[in-house]
Amino acid sequence: MTDNSGDSEPAAGEAVDSDDAAAELSIDRFHEALEAEERPVATASEVARRLGTSQATARDALAALVDRGDVDRLDVESDPVVFYPREWGALASRERVVAFPDRREIVVDRPTQFTRARLSQFAHLIDTTGTEPGTRGYLYRIRQEDVWAAPFEDADGLISSLRSVLPRRFDHLEDWIRDQWRRAHRFRLYTHEDGYVVLQAASESLMGNVADQHLDDDHLRAPISETEAWVNEDAVAAVKRALYDAGYPVEDDRDLDVGDPVDVDLTTDLRDYQETWVETFLDARSGVYVGPPGSGKTVAAIATIAAVGGETLILVPSRELAGQWREELLDHSTIDPADIGLYHGGQKEIRPVTIATYQIAGMDRHRSLFDSRKWGLICFDEAHHISSPVYSRTAELQTKHRLGLSATPVRETGSEEEIYTLIGRPIGADWDALFEAGFVQEPEVEIRYVPWRDELAQSEYAAADGRERTRVAAENPAKIEEIRYLLAAHRDKKALVFVEYLDQGEAIADALGVPFISGETPHRDRAELFRRFRADGESSADSDRDRNAIDTLVVSRVGDEGIDLPNAELAVVASGLGGSRRQGSQRAGRTMRPTGSALVYVLATRGSSEEEFAQRQMRHLARKGIRVRETNVAE
Repeated sequence: MTDNSGDSEPAAGEAVDSDDAAAELSIDRFHEALEAEERPVATASEVARRLGTSQATARDALAALVDRGDVDRLDVESDPVVFYPREWGALASRERVVAFPDRREIVVDRPTQFTRARLSQFAHLIDTTGTEPGTRGYLYRIRQEDVWAAPFEDADGLISSLRSVLPRRFDHLEDWIRDQWRRAHRFRLYTHEDGYVVLQAASESLMGNVADQHLDDDHLRAPISETEAWVNEDAVAAVKRALYDAGYPVEDDRDLDVGDPVDVDLTTDLRDYQETWVETFLDARSGVYVGPPGSGKTVAAIATIAAVGGETLILVPSRELAGQWREELLDHSTIDPADIGLYHGGQKEIRPVTIATYQIAGMDRHRSLFDSRKWGLICFDEAHHISSPVYSRTAELQTKHRLGLSATPVRETGSEEEIYTLIGRPIGADWDALFEAGFVQEPEVEIRYVPWRDELAQSEYAAADGRERTRVAAENPAKIEEIRYLLAAHRDKKALVFVEYLDQGEAIADALGVPFISGETPHRDRAELFRRFRADGESSADSDRDRNAIDTLVVSRVGDEGIDLPNAELAVVASGLGGSRRQGSQRAGRTMRPTGSALVYVLATRGSSEEEFAQRQMRHLARKGIRVRETNVAE
């Protein structure tokens, strides 16, 4: 494997200019020579041929490996000496990286966390194979949008990261990446000195052949020059989206509104990566903080609010999350409680910092109140909601600083481009880096394939089709017994059991004797149950709150996102596997926290479509560096 210097190490069998490579022979290079020979042992002459050096030099290098204890030697009749690895398992379990540059695909067998972390910066995980930790194979594809969104200052940084994981250089692939990088910097929006917005192209042909062909008549008011045009203020979002679809993401350099000032300072020290997030956002004035639950996105957002210093509108998907945001603002900043307003179905206050639900903010009868305020920053929490048509009207606030927060800003429709064009590009630390640093504990994820134990249910599944078949598989009665077994095996852990169907949730809750929370649960009852779940279960003589603590909750989709349950140590996904990759990440993410271990069990009915659904959801977690194992539950 190469380093970041950009110098590529030749593959086994390629000639080298000197004997230096053989003189510094590594165990990895010896393994490559064995693979090239397709034998478990090799002579010095065979290694020399594969390294393109002299036999004497190869013999000296092999002797050094023997002295280090990495290689053993054996005298045989047909050749004075053969060499073989002392640790045979190391040969079988080594990482292997194979590139297919014409398809822009990379296959990695048994990847290290380093390799997965690097690839996640500029490539998209397509598929995984294998069932045991450490044995998976990964298929990545480098798409143009991955290059556009890659977190590097320039193309050279991206190319250096690419070279650090590939076995050698691929000029054709690197040329394509550089071309895509250039495409991401060919159009820009800026504010004219007279106050109107201008679209600028890097060349006359781009303005004529790209912009004119892909923009509607009402997007541009008038041409200014051969490379510039006056943009309709109301069409900024449409212009960015149309050019993105044409393969040219737009740099947004407009002068954005700062809004009326708000008095707020951060009182919490930021981690290094959070400081980097905020600095990157302030340079770009837009972007999406992407990181796993527990990585401190909300605190980084509060730091951003303080840095921008203007009145702020925070959009959230639920009333629970609105209340949670208010508490976080009070805990981590100097803001006056009177300056925080909540605007949702329960109360409606407009204040210098207003927290509103997406649904309310998008309604016509409330929209004028939001438009009349001089916001300096719009914060989109759970930013993946922005691509849903019912919420997308809120993205029209294009004249403001725009900040998104999301653990995983993707949707099954592939419309993640909505997030990047309407809010901004991703800003975030790699999940592996956070796991390695100990900021967030990596959960242990296991897919458990549960057999049918009820002949009636199995017959019902065989006779059903479509959505009904999905529901029957999800409600396999054998899952209740499996949940009871898992809870008993981890009786000391706070547990969440996720379900998709209300009838199943009620059945599981009744069987376990625990509460069930769904969208039909009144907000006051829901808040109280979540509070009791967060409470310490150790009772005391003078604390009713501790005595009323809850160790297990069954929750529907209401628990998928936004709710802060930092003491959840165990998650069991009983159903809902037909949902999105985002949903799978959110449910696993409910157990991610700074300390302790976390377990996620995904139950899938064996021989049903749930098997594929489970693998699809967990594949997205694997892309983030989380290891996933699979187990067949006994009949």
